Amino acid sequence: MVKEVVEILAKALVDHPDKVSVNVVEKEKSCLVELKVAPEDMGKIIGKQGRVAKAIRAVAKAAGTRQKKKVTVEIG
Repeated sequence: MVKEVVEILAKALVDHPDKVSVNVVEKEKSCLVELKVAPEDMGKIIGKQGRVAKAIRAVAKAAGTRQKKKVTVEIG
């Protein structure tokens, strides 16, 4: 569920949605979401002063609470 949420948000924000990739590493009580986008789209994902990145992380954490997992989002 967390993967789909992050993927939908990222694809809606970038110019090259075909280059968005989301990888999830699940552990017992945590979940690591690795978000990769095209280099020219990095600014759109991070946003001014990191606001968009913070928003993506907040939504992912909210989706993770339903599964009782701590979610960490890495953008690269």
